[in-house]
Order: sequence, then C-alpha cells, then structure tokens
Amino acid sequence: MAELIRSFRDLRVYQEMFALQQEIFKLSRRWPKEEQYALTDQVRRSSRSMGSNIAESWAKRRYPAHFVSKLTDADGEAQETSHWLATAMACGYISTPEQSALQFQLDAIGGKLGKMISKPETFVPKI
Repeated sequence: MAELIRSFRDLRVYQEMFALQQEIFKLSRRWPKEEQYALTDQVRRSSRSMGSNIAESWAKRRYPAHFVSKLTDADGEAQETSHWLATAMACGYISTPEQSALQFQLDAIGGKLGKMISKPETFVPKI
C-alpha cells in the first residue's frame, strides 16, 4: 500500500533533511567562535535551506516546472552543505568519519531528490 502524503512533513526526504540539519547544528556548536559568522553560519544556512526548499516545492507541486525548480534548489543546497562539511573537516572541526557519515546522508537525500525530479507528475495533486 502506498504511503499517504498529506504535507511535505510526510516526505521521507524532508524528514531526513530535517534530521541532518539538526545533526549539523549540534556538531557546529563545538566549532571555534571565530567561525560563528563564517563557516558555522554558512553550513547552518545551507542545511536549513534544503528543507525549506522541499516545503516550497510541495506548495508548488501543481506546476511541475516550479516543483522541479524548487527540488533542484534543495539539491543545490545539499551540494553546498557538502562543500562546507568538507571545509570543516579540512579545518579539523569534524573528523573524517563524521564527515563521511554526513556525506552518506547527503548522498541518500540527493538520490531521493533525483527520483522526485525525474517523476514530478507523481506528486501533482489529483483534482
């Protein structure tokens, strides 16, 4: 039986993005104060933007091009988050295993977004 999706909050990809943003927030709390308005702010913003773009895409799903555009934005934010996490690892703020685990989650999210982007018609509400 197919899952009933009533809102963006029911999407597994959104749930995974939200959990990841919270994990990134917790990890970034231990970073140096001098990074507060630089790396810390950047990775928090991009990770939070992933989920907000999913929420926006859901509101625009009646229009496949708009839906795909917002999903593409979410994927772009995931890529940006990946960059900032690699930077955090290079600076010694997170370990290689931490970065690898986060990247694994980002890759899984990217795969789900890719499937949604390739089949937007499955998300268009039935009137």
